[in-house]
Amino acid sequence: MTTPKTLDCDLLVAGSGAAGFSAAVTAALAGLKVVMVEKSPWFGGSTCHSAGMVWIPGSRQARAAGITDDPAAALRYLEAEAGDRLQRESAAVYVERGAEILAWFEDHTHVSFSLSPKWPDYHPPFAGSSTGGRSLGPTPFDGRTLGRRFSQLRPPLATTVLFDGMMIGREDLPKFYTITSDWRSALHVGLLYLRYRRDRLSWPRGTRLSNGNALIAMLARTAFERGVELLLETPITQLTTAGGRVTGAEVRGPSGPMTIRARGGVLLACGGFPADPTLTGQYLPHVASGRNHRTLTPDANTGDGFRLGQSAGVAVVGDQISPVAWTPVSLVPQADGSLVPFPHFNDRGKAGYICVDRRGRRFVSEATSYHDFVPAMIEACRDDAEVACWVLCDAAAIRRNGLGRAPCPPGKLEPFLRSGYLKQGATLAELARACGIDAAGLERTVARFNEGAGRGEDLEFSKGRNIYERFNGTIGFAPNPCVAPIVQGPFYAVKLIPGDIGTFVGLRADAAARAVGTDGRVIEGLYVAGNDAGSFMGGTYPGAGTSIGPAMVFGHLAARDVTARLQESR
Repeated sequence: MTTPKTLDCDLLVAGSGAAGFSAAVTAALAGLKVVMVEKSPWFGGSTCHSAGMVWIPGSRQARAAGITDDPAAALRYLEAEAGDRLQRESAAVYVERGAEILAWFEDHTHVSFSLSPKWPDYHPPFAGSSTGGRSLGPTPFDGRTLGRRFSQLRPPLATTVLFDGMMIGREDLPKFYTITSDWRSALHVGLLYLRYRRDRLSWPRGTRLSNGNALIAMLARTAFERGVELLLETPITQLTTAGGRVTGAEVRGPSGPMTIRARGGVLLACGGFPADPTLTGQYLPHVASGRNHRTLTPDANTGDGFRLGQSAGVAVVGDQISPVAWTPVSLVPQADGSLVPFPHFNDRGKAGYICVDRRGRRFVSEATSYHDFVPAMIEACRDDAEVACWVLCDAAAIRRNGLGRAPCPPGKLEPFLRSGYLKQGATLAELARACGIDAAGLERTVARFNEGAGRGEDLEFSKGRNIYERFNGTIGFAPNPCVAPIVQGPFYAVKLIPGDIGTFVGLRADAAARAVGTDGRVIEGLYVAGNDAGSFMGGTYPGAGTSIGPAMVFGHLAARDVTARLQESR
């Protein structure tokens, strides 16, 4: 068959993450013809590497759980977070309409979320913060319902699955921590494993999907059922315009170039530029100076949408409090010799763990949010050739919670010790030598930490001082779930470096996700959502899900705007 040289549609979506699919299913359900193009052989983008959480104040799940939330309070919290960098109009639309839009997805698509009622906002002291009920995660989903398309769904990070393909959701983690002490946890994990082994008889990986993989699968199934045309390995090479309006794009597919004409416009949702060394060097000073950094996002996120938007005259939101959503990562050796990042979202916060620089000194409360932890690490290493620290613990702690990718029992530490990922020492001095840490400095730090740790006190950084930090602590550990003495050898450590889960610097969009030019005017026919859009929260990270939540909400609003404008023109 010959590939057509032109293709007509109502909406062209560039990118297949949460923002792109949210727009595509919204438009398709309104009766529009939608074409999605994705440069990668897989669909799902950064969302497939994520936990899939959304931060939505006042959801119906929260109301059903008896949690009351006021959009005005959520807006006050965002104002406290971002100050004068907050794009207030977009923020107001988000907190006022987010719950309604999430409910729309659940009522009209395969999307389903469950509430995390005790997951607090990341900065409890700020006005308007919530002690729980704004963060929700996708429920597990059966990937088999995608049929042959399942093989095209981007797999999660290799470091976040077990047995080369068994997904573990946030809802499963507590069961793994208590597998040896609670028969119900052991049964839960055992059933997961049996399902996985059955899957592997017919499928390339486990089909019980969780986290961001589940969210994308839910959206994708709806999109395919509604006739959305997805073209993989098809990047946009340039936008097309007529009369000052974006009318479509030139693309390059496996069979050659093609023109796609989009009557209602084009949505840029390509995932930002975290994997592009030129752009990250422009906005991340430690990268510009030649120091280390590793993104958790796919290699394909190299700024295609960002550059296309700039070529069309879209303004850049570059003055962000943080240019990216920071996350500390460790690099896990793989059988093929590669190093795959592992995100350290919360293990740092558990009882019996501290983080030190090469001098053996602590530099922040380890239980602070991942987004706040990395800037503190970069500052601690300001004069060092490498930005790195070590998260360490003793034998008692690693038995309770593991360390990074190295598991707690009944998992085995030996493979991670052999690969060099996990360092071990019979004494603190021996561990320090294995890691290249100043031994005397480490011994002083641990002695100082242990002075109050037996009473559950952190005399230096007050680790466990608020509800968010305690949320990340060790389940059932008292008096402070974040603090325990580090005394029982052998001792263990894993190296952490700066990483990210996406960019906050991006293209300017208004509260309807319409692209805004350098002259301050809307560029007709062009929309921006997801990490291609500059963070309306000013480069802050207020709580779990403050990337994917806006991606879904503003992807939906973009499609609504396209639908309304097409209806007006008929």
